[in-house]
Amino acid sequence: MHRLVRWLSYLWASPYTLTGISIGLLLGGRFQCVHGVVEISGPRIALILRRMVVPAFALTFGHVVFGQSCEALDITRNHERVHVRQYERWGPLFVPLYLLFSAVLYLRGRDGYRENPFEVEAYAVDDF
Repeated sequence: MHRLVRWLSYLWASPYTLTGISIGLLLGGRFQCVHGVVEISGPRIALILRRMVVPAFALTFGHVVFGQSCEALDITRNHERVHVRQYERWGPLFVPLYLLFSAVLYLRGRDGYRENPFEVEAYAVDDF
């Protein structure tokens, strides 16, 4: 039963996972698999992450985590694994819900990133 649940969680998050793998291939990143999660880093990925509206060391798409470098992936691994579990829980709904929470918070004059419930959950496990 546990294997079936794991398989279904990968399937539920797969639209974003496939998107992440495609982006990594297009950008020529370095791929590694750590505990069932594909981690991708490289100079082009670092450039994009640094230039985002909220600059990031790492960013998760399903079971894919992009990092500015291997070191950034190490530092953010616990935080990003929370996002992987959120993708498993919410599947294709994750990104629309994340953006909706951020927009509502922003419109209320609050921090759409740090106060987003998905980020609050992820920051709760950070050890940096």
